[in-house]
Amino acid sequence: MTTYQGSCHCGRVAYEVDGEIDGAMACNCSICQRKGSLLWFVPRGQFRLKTDEAAAATYEFNKHAIKHRFCTVCGIHPYAEGSDPKGNAMAAINVRCLEGIELDSIPVTHFNGRDL
Repeated sequence: MTTYQGSCHCGRVAYEVDGEIDGAMACNCSICQRKGSLLWFVPRGQFRLKTDEAAAATYEFNKHAIKHRFCTVCGIHPYAEGSDPKGNAMAAINVRCLEGIELDSIPVTHFNGRDL
C-alpha cells in the first residue's frame, strides 16, 4: 500500500492517505463542476489529517451528506468526508492535491451528480 501526501495550495491543510489509486471520479454536480476536483474514495481510516482540524472549513449543501472541506486561507478543496451507501465513513480525496501524481495516468470515470 502506498502512502500519499496531500495538501491545499498554502499548506495549512495537509494530510496523508494510504491506498492504491486505481481511478478517480469527475462529478458534474453544482459544486464539483465548479471546483474541478478529481475524487478518489477511500475508507476514512486510511486518511490522516496532519494539520489542525480548524484550518479547514466545511461546506455542506443539498442533503448535507458530504462535508466539503476547504482551506480558510487559500480556498483549495483538498478532500471531503461522507459515507458510502452502506454507511461506512469515507474520505473523498482530491487527487489534484496529492504530491507526485501523474494525473494523465489515472483513469477518470464521469459521474452524473447533477441529476440526483
